[in-house]
Amino acid sequence: MAGTYDRSSEVKAFDEMKIGVKGLVDAGITQIPRIFHHPPHVTVPNPPKPSSTVVVIPTIDLGGGMLESAVTRESVVAKVRDAAEKFGFFQVINHGIPLDVMEKMKDGTRGFHEQDTEVKRGFYSRDITKKVKYNTNFDLYSSQAANWRDTLTTVMAPDVPKAEELPNICRKIFLEYSKQMMKLGELIFELLSEALGLETSHLKELDCAKSLSLLSHYYPPCPEPDRTFGISSHTDISFITILLQDHIGGLQVLHDGYWIDVLPNPKALIVNLGDLLQLISNDKFVSVEHRVLANRGEEPRISIASFFMHTIPNEQVYGPIKELVSTQNPPKYRDTTTTEMARHYLAKGLDGASPLLHFRI
Repeated sequence: MAGTYDRSSEVKAFDEMKIGVKGLVDAGITQIPRIFHHPPHVTVPNPPKPSSTVVVIPTIDLGGGMLESAVTRESVVAKVRDAAEKFGFFQVINHGIPLDVMEKMKDGTRGFHEQDTEVKRGFYSRDITKKVKYNTNFDLYSSQAANWRDTLTTVMAPDVPKAEELPNICRKIFLEYSKQMMKLGELIFELLSEALGLETSHLKELDCAKSLSLLSHYYPPCPEPDRTFGISSHTDISFITILLQDHIGGLQVLHDGYWIDVLPNPKALIVNLGDLLQLISNDKFVSVEHRVLANRGEEPRISIASFFMHTIPNEQVYGPIKELVSTQNPPKYRDTTTTEMARHYLAKGLDGASPLLHFRI
């Protein structure tokens, strides 16, 4: 009976089992619990873009991360600027992270999520200050509808975790991948600084490249994929996010009012700009809505999102960069801290509205 549905107690009951959505799948469910149901108008597939050309997000060759010649670097910066302004998303190839490291990272993530439930339970937490934690949906209690994914979150920088703090099954590869990702992150921030017309090290000096969290997602097959999402429509709170995805697919980006598929490329990493970068660039660069459809396949989808943003608590103040504002182009946002932004983000959940509206002047 509709009248007897009590969302908050059902959420609590599911959360307290500490088994994740994978645990539900392992138990053999054929219908997903109501807490995962999204309103039907949200889950209806959108019509394809009425155009003969298929829209794809730009792919940028980073030349192995060694942009030695000024000419090459300039052309890469121009491509980054174009992608950052028009799409908020781009793929990078020849990015310097070896393919075998990427493969091992996907295997390590899968290994964590597919190990014995009791071992995983030891990491289950909703404490936002915890450096290593596993759970289902960071916004499980605040969102209108839950999403069909489990996540292991590990804060990898500026303070590198001790090996024993990380899950045994994936600690070695997480440490190795993070080291490589910090290097790639620095290069991307240099290119973004130059694309904004600033000094190469400007964003780095604002500590944009200083902090890294890995969100290692596991999307099990979903028995009712038309009722829910892997991740519903949202923007990222970060400065940038660099995503490693497997071959399954399901990621979509909102572009010109239409959802476009980001097809898997085993050699590429996907870079998207986050809300913090949109705020400090005073809307020059955009943080774009994206989502992941619920998994219709037989096997799980694995993705690892590298978030460049400060961990909580952090009181460093950010506002539009002085060099990018003028009397003709005044600041569009008030100053804020990553802690304030993160708390706002957590409180509102993934409701599809941009968290930046809260900070607009």
